Amino acid sequence: MKIKISYIFFLVITHFSVAQNSLDELLDRYNSESIPYISVTALKDIQDQVLVLDAREKVEFDVSHLKNAQFVGYDHFQIASILKQNIPKNDTIVVYCSLGVRSEDISEKLKNAGYINVYNLYGGIFEWKNKDYTVVNSEGKITENVHACSKHWAKWLLKGKKVYSN
Repeated sequence: MKIKISYIFFLVITHFSVAQNSLDELLDRYNSESIPYISVTALKDIQDQVLVLDAREKVEFDVSHLKNAQFVGYDHFQIASILKQNIPKNDTIVVYCSLGVRSEDISEKLKNAGYINVYNLYGGIFEWKNKDYTVVNSEGKITENVHACSKHWAKWLLKGKKVYSN
C-alpha cells in the first residue's frame, strides 16, 4: 500500500513539474489559435513592411517595445482607434504582447472588424528578446529592459533585464 501511495504521489508531482514547460504548452493552454502565429524570426525579416501593434499596457510599452510598434493597449483597447487610421483591411498586421495571449484577444477584435491578414507574434516580446533582437524604450533608444509583468510570467523571459511595475 505504501508503494502505491508513493507511486501516485510521484506521478502527481511529475505531472505538475512538467506542466507548461514549453511555450507551446503555455500558449495551447491560454489560446484558441483563432489567429495564426508568426514567428519572431519571420517578423524580423518583414518588420518594416507590416503594421506592428503592441497589445500590452502603457507602462510595459514605455519600458520597451519593438521598434516602430504602435501602442494599442489591452484593457482599454478600442477598435475605433484603428479604424480611424484608415488602415486597408488587407494590410498585414502583427499584434504582440508579452507572450502571445493578450495579443490573440486583440487580434480577434481586428479580425472581427474585417482585417484579413492579422497575425499573433508567437512568444511575444519575451521570445523576441530571447532571440537577442533589439527593443527600444519610450525615447526610441535601444535597451535591455523588458517589462516582465509578474514573477509568474517572468520565467519565460530568458534574456534582457526584467523590469516590474511598482
